[in-house]
Amino acid sequence: MQVDLCVARFFYDRYIPFNCANSIYYQQMIDAIASIGFGYKGPSYNDLRVKLLGEVKNKVKLLTDSYRNVWKEIGCTIMGGGWTDGRHRSLINFLIYYPKGISFIKSVDASNFVADAQALCNLFVEIVDMVGAKNVVHLITDNGSNYKATGRLLNEKYGNICWSPCAAHSLNLIMQDIGKVPHIVSLAQHASKVTVFVYNHKWTLGWLRRRTGWTEILHLGETRFATTFIALKSLYDHKLDLQAMVISPEFNGWRPSRSSKGKAVKEVILDSKFWNDCLVIVKIVAPLLRLLRIVDSDEKPALGYVYEGIYRAKKAIKESFKNKKRLYVPYTGIVKERSNHQLRKSIHAAAYWLNRAFQYDQNNFCQKPKVMVSLLEVIESKITGANKTMLLDETRIFRDREKGFRRELALPNSKTTR
Repeated sequence: MQVDLCVARFFYDRYIPFNCANSIYYQQMIDAIASIGFGYKGPSYNDLRVKLLGEVKNKVKLLTDSYRNVWKEIGCTIMGGGWTDGRHRSLINFLIYYPKGISFIKSVDASNFVADAQALCNLFVEIVDMVGAKNVVHLITDNGSNYKATGRLLNEKYGNICWSPCAAHSLNLIMQDIGKVPHIVSLAQHASKVTVFVYNHKWTLGWLRRRTGWTEILHLGETRFATTFIALKSLYDHKLDLQAMVISPEFNGWRPSRSSKGKAVKEVILDSKFWNDCLVIVKIVAPLLRLLRIVDSDEKPALGYVYEGIYRAKKAIKESFKNKKRLYVPYTGIVKERSNHQLRKSIHAAAYWLNRAFQYDQNNFCQKPKVMVSLLEVIESKITGANKTMLLDETRIFRDREKGFRRELALPNSKTTR
């Protein structure tokens, strides 16, 4: 269609990313233009950058202001995410999270005081006052010592606010530490040799791509999203294809297969110990990767899954080594060290206790006293007056599945509803 070509040329001419067509406003824009009919003139450059931008900004502000009633009713979480831009400025984005979604508040250039905890605290106080101190329940920041100090200062100033580090960042640090274990470093190096050899030669890549059901091997790399372990899993999934290739007459008759690199790669691919080690490592980090996907997505509130996720990770590591302490301690020690300092806050345990998916799963629910103690600590420190007694009574009703919690739909839906 001629209209489609016109739209496509606009994208191509201005180098507009194709995923812009997935915007919820894309079809709305086209429908609005079509409804006006022939002769419509689009907004000018100046209209887009001044007049219309101001109008949209005002509408967004009205929408954000309407959220304040929700924050007042159920509370909210302030998230301060630090990052460095192309000009090496230390910027902090402030976001408000609540069950209905996430709202952007503002972005601040903190280059001149990012290392000063008191100055950071003053900045966060400004944001808290903007949102309303009584409306803020939780504060999430990076793991840096400056942010930890800021969290403590804010907790002293506002008794109702809990601080905790970003769970996704903490999990990446755990996997970074695991990735530094000498055995895993060596394993990753061997895996990298295989991947690089395959992708550096057209013959090997062509042979593998002709295999039924072939998918590309993910490359190993040091990133914050633990791609080293994801790549090891990807390589392990291609074990049979790779082994079939190196024992084939075509491969052995191919000149590069007789080179030192070719022989080294063949030796790795046919080494059963290499593949067994890959499988063990994949099993070790699988629970951590699952938890990372949960806390790094916007599909559902993740706070109530952190405590249980760490518990499952340590349990899976022990089972992977058949509960032989001398084998699993180096790995569980890493998880324990990081999680105890970063992901074992009272608010995590309290959220775990209040998560119906775990509370009503009595076969697997953690009955350790410290879980209940954490819940009581949160209630005692954050709730005042007669509300404490009322809330404690409601927690008993929730725990014992009384009133509405005893209905037949309560348990089956506990793992699917928020």
